[in-house]
Amino acid sequence: MKPWVAVSLSESTAARLSRAAQEGRASKSAIVEAALSHFLAPEAASETAGARAQLDAITQQLDQLHCDLQIVGEAVAHQARFLLAVTPALSAADETAACTLGAARFDEFAAQVARRVRLGTSLINETIERVTRTGPGHPPRKATGRTPRPDPMAPDRSGRTLAKSPEPVTSEGERNEHDAELACKRTVRTPSQLRSSSPRPEASPPGDSPNWMLVVRVFLPFAAAYYLSYLFRTIGATIAGPLASEFGLQADDLGLLTSVYFLTFAAAQIPIGVWLDRYGPRRVQSLVLLAAAVGAALFAASNNFMLLLLGRALIGLGASAALTAGLKAVVLWFPAEQAPLLNGLMIMLAAFGAMTATLPSEYMLVSIGWRGLFQLLSIAAVGCALTIFLVVPRSSPSAEAKRPTIGLRAIYADPRFWRLAPLSATCIGSAWALQGLWAAQWLSDVERLDRSGVLRTLFLMAVASSVGAMGLGIAVQKLRRYGVGPRKLLSLFALVSFVAQLAVVLRVPIPSSIPWMFIAALGTATVLSYAVLAEYFPKELAGRANGALNLFHIGCAFLVQSAIGLVVQQWMPQQGHYPEISYQTAFGANLLVQLAAWIWFNIRLPSSGGGSVVATKKYSRLQDTDPRKPI
Repeated sequence: MKPWVAVSLSESTAARLSRAAQEGRASKSAIVEAALSHFLAPEAASETAGARAQLDAITQQLDQLHCDLQIVGEAVAHQARFLLAVTPALSAADETAACTLGAARFDEFAAQVARRVRLGTSLINETIERVTRTGPGHPPRKATGRTPRPDPMAPDRSGRTLAKSPEPVTSEGERNEHDAELACKRTVRTPSQLRSSSPRPEASPPGDSPNWMLVVRVFLPFAAAYYLSYLFRTIGATIAGPLASEFGLQADDLGLLTSVYFLTFAAAQIPIGVWLDRYGPRRVQSLVLLAAAVGAALFAASNNFMLLLLGRALIGLGASAALTAGLKAVVLWFPAEQAPLLNGLMIMLAAFGAMTATLPSEYMLVSIGWRGLFQLLSIAAVGCALTIFLVVPRSSPSAEAKRPTIGLRAIYADPRFWRLAPLSATCIGSAWALQGLWAAQWLSDVERLDRSGVLRTLFLMAVASSVGAMGLGIAVQKLRRYGVGPRKLLSLFALVSFVAQLAVVLRVPIPSSIPWMFIAALGTATVLSYAVLAEYFPKELAGRANGALNLFHIGCAFLVQSAIGLVVQQWMPQQGHYPEISYQTAFGANLLVQLAAWIWFNIRLPSSGGGSVVATKKYSRLQDTDPRKPI
């Protein structure tokens, strides 16, 4: 006989039991007995315990997530409060340096985040672990990452959830993190210090020395292309005599023939800048340089002035991407702090092209003639184009494929650009025009030097260009640490050039080569101009920005070279030489234009400094547009 047990049930459970029994499935006693047997079975106990353990684990993970979110929220709130309430407002003069420094720090921040993601470590866990571990009183934390970590939010015996005493730094990884924190503290500067600080990131993984493999595969091929461009640009002074004798060219013809190079060069700058940002310097430079090869071959085969003009125009078109492509390659493949030095080195190596256009080219003219010389230049252009296409890597470590979200409208709408462009264009363009043609004519007509003396002076000018480019690149990199930026250097260097040009016009009793060397060195001030420009626009826009400024350089060189020829032509030549007053008038008028641009560059207008803010707002609006929209 089964033992009898009295059970007290709730009304609802009793009702459900009665309905189950009435449906005929089993008696009430059988139903109760079956339910008790299932509940008391060992398998049911283990399932309940497993479910309870899983729920406990989920609860613990949610608690940890809640703690992490609280910490993140507090960190963001404190950072926002520091930026909005504690950090003093920047003046207009400090804003540019602050934005440049902030962009460099953000690049370093993004690189460190990418490294953390790649390694799979959590900076939050490591930071909390460092400031909360005080001993064995803290139970281990079950972290959600790859490795178990102590739980910094677990309460200790006193009920506190955050310990106040950090553990001393012991491991090598913690020492590195500690040093990084100290470096971050040292980078907090006042607005006056921001203006004088270096814009490079505080910790650059590549260091101050460039990667020599990249130098060979990237820097040298583009430097070779710019060398050819420099040679094509300055060789006009050397071949002017033979061309004038063979084709009967006058001063205005020579001015037009040499300046048409700058005309096509300038016309190509805007599309070249867009293509560089879109397709990269490797493909653009290797393709465009072929036009220079075709132009040199046509120039060598010309038998009349129009063919010479067409060949020279094609040469200018083919050389139009040399400088901007090289600058873009430096931006893409090398760290930002190395850019001024590499730009100066590139222009220094390119200035050897101006040296090659003097005495070495004269020797070539004697041996193979100007036609044979241009045939060799055509072959060299083809070889350089193939080298760039085959040797330069197809992709860069920077975001070369990333299309910029702002375009030429933002560049030309920026008031800082219009402060820089007139001075940079008039000074650099004038130096190019004088070195490319009119220095030789002055030395021949006014100084009455023979051809060997003219070529020696041109050679010294080319040496000055090379040394000046390298010196300016080093100066930009070193003087930034002392609060002297490229803008101040450009203004000072322009004044030195004005004095040199005035010495030429007034014929100060010193060796004529000395002022001409200073004038030639000014042509390498592109190192300063592009360094200033790099502080205004992001590197994704480097091709467009450099092309926009280079358009002014080349356009001004074309105007100056042509205008000097038109002014000189107003006087009749005497015994085959134009009079001194013709050159003094042309050079003096050009110097006045440069001086006006210098005053505009340095004068402080009575404004509240809102120009940069307006430009920044324009950037923000343009960034919301479709980058595929045509410019």
